[in-house]
Amino acid sequence: MLTELRIRNFALIDELSVRLGPGLNVLTGETGAGKSIIVGALSLLLGERASADVVRTGADRASVEGVFEFDTSEGIADWLDARGIDAAEGVLVLKREVATEGRNRAWINGSPTTAGLLGDLGAMLVDLHGQHEHQTLLKRDEQRAILDAYAGTTELVGHVGDAHRDLREIRAQMTDLENRRREVAQRADFLRFQVDEIESAGLVADEEDELADEETRLAHSEELMELSGALQQTLLGDDESLLNALGAIHRGIEQLVRIDRSQQPAQELYDTAYYALEELGNRMAEYLASVEHDPSRLEEIRQRKDLIFRLKAKYGTTLQDVIDAGRVAHEELELIENAEWELSGLQKKEQEAKNRLMELANDLTSRRKAAVDKLVGEVNGVLPELGMEGGRFEIIAFDLPEPGPQGGEEIEFRVSLNRGFEPMPLAQVASGGELSRVMLALKTILARLDSVPTLVFDEVDAGIGGKVALQVGDKMRAVAASHQVFAITHLPQIASRGHIHLLVQKQDRGGIAATGVRDLEGADRIHEIARMLGGDPESSVSLEHARELLARGAA
Repeated sequence: MLTELRIRNFALIDELSVRLGPGLNVLTGETGAGKSIIVGALSLLLGERASADVVRTGADRASVEGVFEFDTSEGIADWLDARGIDAAEGVLVLKREVATEGRNRAWINGSPTTAGLLGDLGAMLVDLHGQHEHQTLLKRDEQRAILDAYAGTTELVGHVGDAHRDLREIRAQMTDLENRRREVAQRADFLRFQVDEIESAGLVADEEDELADEETRLAHSEELMELSGALQQTLLGDDESLLNALGAIHRGIEQLVRIDRSQQPAQELYDTAYYALEELGNRMAEYLASVEHDPSRLEEIRQRKDLIFRLKAKYGTTLQDVIDAGRVAHEELELIENAEWELSGLQKKEQEAKNRLMELANDLTSRRKAAVDKLVGEVNGVLPELGMEGGRFEIIAFDLPEPGPQGGEEIEFRVSLNRGFEPMPLAQVASGGELSRVMLALKTILARLDSVPTLVFDEVDAGIGGKVALQVGDKMRAVAASHQVFAITHLPQIASRGHIHLLVQKQDRGGIAATGVRDLEGADRIHEIARMLGGDPESSVSLEHARELLARGAA
């Protein structure tokens, strides 16, 4: 429920606070006083496109703030919780700010948000019906939603949507597989060439380093043989070798240690050096035996390196890139072989998903058809009471070639406003006031089902008066038994039915026109109803008539 609407620097409004309560809240005032401005401010708060033109002259920004109370057990709480917005006390404060320069801003309970999210939340809190062509009732989606709410099939529609999404995803997979298979088939010869070229090379990821090392050894084999042979000869060769020469040193160290045992570490150092040199000599002998002088192997390695260079030039900067390219090409070729099997599996899934969708959609269609006659009958029973005695309401279902996310049919509301005329789509035949009354008829019927707590009707009384106006007022009060209703009206018959009566007045503040609102009670309300009746608002006849209307409204 909307409990307070605060408006600052919006059009003619400098600062205004409108307090609302449960039941039927009526807003009246002279033409041009600013009633539509208040509705425009509320529309802005609920996510309507912002324009700097709404900022009051002399101000740099306009703001609209709404305070709402809601049942924390409703879906609104889940929506807020999913977005990390705290509203534990069941109170929401929505705010929208429009600047003449710079960015516009929005908040939910003090947390910055987007106008889009504000609009999504606003649609759960307020259902606003005005006289504009973009009203939701003109849209087939909204008409279908109304029928589903009446039929109790909203949850079933969600299941149909899930089944349709599953089918669409499977078909997308099939299309993607077919496209890839077709593309691969067109490139098959090229891919086979790639696979043959790369796989026949027998590449190993780290072989480049090994080839480089082997090439170096083979290219310098004579030098390596000469160096290792000389080292072996020096260490182990003949009587003049280094190890033989160390024999004299060994004897000297033995004598030294025999005399002075403190020099035992010198013996250990000698032993270490001797065995190290001996091992070095043996290693050089083994290495000398292993060095190959093989010009044919050297040429083979250079050809291998040249092959790798050419493959890297074609398939990537590294050897691993070349190997990966071969693997990918091989996998693509396998796609041709495996596609039939995969397609067969997907076709089976598609049929299962299609059967599931058809089952759910057929159930939805049956339940919608059962509800159509009942809803049409109820609406046609209400229309005469709303000043459309010759009106006739119809619901047409257009079968779709295949069930969509909302079922197997499009829903269209049609109405004839005069006897003898065939019903036509609402957008083609209904004026703003008539459209609002059709919506009022629907809301009267759906009030027990509608989860949106606040309904706003902007001049639902256009083109009616007298007895019909009383009937419209009674219907709005009936809807207000289960919803908060906020109605902008020119008719005393409707205004007298309100639980709360607000008067909009244009005032002069410092030489600038401004809009103000005050709550009417007692004599003030009687005088406003008398004014709305026409004639002299101070006459005893007008005042008595106003009292009678208010007495009937309170009954």
